[in-house]
Amino acid sequence: MKNTERPAPVFDWFIPIDGDGVRIGTDRAEREPTFEYLREVVETAERQGFERLLIPTRFSNGLFNETAPLAETWTTATALAAVTERIRFLVAVRPGFIPPGLFAQMAATFDRMSGGRLDINVVPGGIQGDMERLGVTSSHDKRYEQAAEFMAACRMLWEQPGEYIDFEGSTTTLHNAVVSPGPTSPGPSWYLGGASPRALELAASQGDTLLMWIQPVEETEALMARAREAATNAGRTIRFGLRTHLVISNVEDDAWQFAESLISDASDTVLAQRDSAVTGTAMVGAATQARSFEEHRVSERLWNGISLVRVNLGTAIVGTPNQVADELFRYWELGIDEFILSGFPHVEECTHVANTVLPLLREQINIALNTRQ
Repeated sequence: MKNTERPAPVFDWFIPIDGDGVRIGTDRAEREPTFEYLREVVETAERQGFERLLIPTRFSNGLFNETAPLAETWTTATALAAVTERIRFLVAVRPGFIPPGLFAQMAATFDRMSGGRLDINVVPGGIQGDMERLGVTSSHDKRYEQAAEFMAACRMLWEQPGEYIDFEGSTTTLHNAVVSPGPTSPGPSWYLGGASPRALELAASQGDTLLMWIQPVEETEALMARAREAATNAGRTIRFGLRTHLVISNVEDDAWQFAESLISDASDTVLAQRDSAVTGTAMVGAATQARSFEEHRVSERLWNGISLVRVNLGTAIVGTPNQVADELFRYWELGIDEFILSGFPHVEECTHVANTVLPLLREQINIALNTRQ
């Protein structure tokens, strides 16, 4: 393999819209998701050289008590874009809550006003019980059908800015819809997650990046093989991103102790809320994250104790900077070119990761690329 055959790895950070702190799963966050605090996270990530920021979407707090303060996704992204200059925003959206014609104009405006810094993470699955809070109920397959039409309608509007557009689908209908102006060229990139056959089919046919939650290397490799096959069947290629938490200390035992301390003050209420969100869920990824392991040790380096108190991704890589870099390198070897990272608390760990893990990982990748020339 030559250098030119593999792009440079991309490293992203995360916006904690639920709140933050050195203890998670408590009824309230130590650091609530105020504009002032989230701005500090964003400015730190931009200063440390991260490429983009993932802003998740949900309709109640997913890390502390459901009734604890939560920063709404789109409002947060818009506010933070105004106080940054370079960093991109990967904004999660659930089709079905904003009409595609309106969303296409919103996204185009955001992209224009931010200087072309918008990417979109389409979330068809969501969190069990969360969509029902706002009166939306639909089947797993229906949500993916809706997501496919949502993306197709947005693309059509963006490709023909200032023109009347009609779109007729089973879930989406547009008559004389107009978006003007469209996004800056080439427009937002589309990220999709999921592990079900329907999720992989949608990512392969319409997505640019399949975003995967971390699981053991062997399982990740098998998922990527399925995604590549789906993309080949669709006549396309797809790139891969990995989403993971990190728990790091200079001494391995200290890292594991800190991991356990993260959830040591979890409230019974939060534990029950998170359990109800995964019990019987049809979401393949969410069920995988919540699997039971002794002491939450998924593998030598993976720990899923966070899944007890957090919706969606609940697994972290735990270890020293060298051990964490080694583990991430194994995933890079599979063909993953983008890593969306996070750690608690997000301000301090953003700097910690950027100054310890990433230089080690970049060095490993450069050595690997140079030896393959």
